[in-house]
Amino acid sequence: MRLLHSLAKTYASFDDPNLVSHAGLVPLVALAERAGLHDLAAEHVRPDGDRGANAGLKVACLAAGMAAGADSIDDMDLLRHGAMEKLFGGVRAPSTLGSFLRAFTWGNVSQLGKAHREFLVNLSRKAPLLPGAETLAFIDIDSTQKRVFGYQKQGARFGHTKIQGKSLLVKGLNALAAVISTPLAAPVTGAVRLRGGNAASGRGAASLAKEVIGTARACGCTGLIIVRLDSGYYSASVISAIRSAGARFSVTVPMNSSVRAAIAAIGENAWTPIRYPRAIWDDQLQAWVSDAEVAEIEYTAFTSKKNQQVTARLIVRRVRDQNKKAAQGQDELFPVWRYHAVFTDSPVETIQAEGHHRDHAIVEQAFADWYDGPLAHLPSGSFNANAAWLVIAAMAQNLVRAAGTLSGPLHAKSRAATIRRDLIAVAARTARHGRGHLVLHLPEYWHREQEWLNLWHAACGPPPIAA
Repeated sequence: MRLLHSLAKTYASFDDPNLVSHAGLVPLVALAERAGLHDLAAEHVRPDGDRGANAGLKVACLAAGMAAGADSIDDMDLLRHGAMEKLFGGVRAPSTLGSFLRAFTWGNVSQLGKAHREFLVNLSRKAPLLPGAETLAFIDIDSTQKRVFGYQKQGARFGHTKIQGKSLLVKGLNALAAVISTPLAAPVTGAVRLRGGNAASGRGAASLAKEVIGTARACGCTGLIIVRLDSGYYSASVISAIRSAGARFSVTVPMNSSVRAAIAAIGENAWTPIRYPRAIWDDQLQAWVSDAEVAEIEYTAFTSKKNQQVTARLIVRRVRDQNKKAAQGQDELFPVWRYHAVFTDSPVETIQAEGHHRDHAIVEQAFADWYDGPLAHLPSGSFNANAAWLVIAAMAQNLVRAAGTLSGPLHAKSRAATIRRDLIAVAARTARHGRGHLVLHLPEYWHREQEWLNLWHAACGPPPIAA
């Protein structure tokens, strides 16, 4: 690619009042209105004082800005340029939105969480967010340590996080999240909660699990629901909450003495090779020749807790340790295995249940979308303002996910950044046509024209034919 004009004869000027840079916000905001975002926020969220007035408009502004890529309060100014005032009403200045967030108490954050859950339920009725949920759905609960800087962040503490597989202490705030998905769908955020940076993984997980299971049921997950967790959430209270809500659990087990004894009791003939990296299919044996094998045994957990014991399946995956000195001609005398245990009451067969649990890593896709968007920063020094920002970020990401599913199969499971690039950050020129009609003129030969029009038709109804 080369420039066709001399730089000396090329000019730039910010002077066109009829241009917008994010025309995809039009169908996105229409979808949010049909799903009741404004009304739900106005009904449930009631911060005190003048700063908390017009909560519905301000929450909708923040969600629209985040969907367009804003990752700080100042970035909300992207809603106030060119012809945006011709397309949207009630847009507030960044300073007003910042004051609104700082007016939140923890009770207001809980009110916003209720609006978020009801908004997701409404979105699931407007868009095919969770196909196959009537048969099988997964809920993944995990936390992420968001690094922050400076001395003014309330709640910022040193907590453990993993970077490239290494556990490190990082100063930040901790976000606990639960995402809902199916084998056919990308994850949507069912519930979020901001915690202090030094919060233990399992703190608040039991109540969050109950909330998100109820939300999943309301979203149409009428079949089997399996809640997947890592070893930080291995506790009697969390598993009891999941079972009492009518769901199944699948949780990684820390390797303690009782688990090691149970694994040692598994017979050598009980192990079944599974498909794993570097596995080879043997046509004669009709089996995988693999360095990974799976077996299961019955196990009773929490025996030290009165009336809280749980008996279920202990599914163990063992992976053969690499002999690092094989290249030097030093063969191993006997194989050495690494063991990974999962405690579950899933009704599916062993290999499938173990594979389902490994797919718990899908929660990292939701975290990646957050960090590549509204959670690039936690913008306020106030803990409650940041907690409200996190909940609205979850609303925005669910809205973007719904837009992707309505646009067609290409974006149904795409990253949020891809949906923003292809469907939201599309420039357009506005023009009046007849009495009260407004036409958006978008770039000719846009590479995602059909997907954009699919979203437009689904969110706004059939558009009038432009003259």
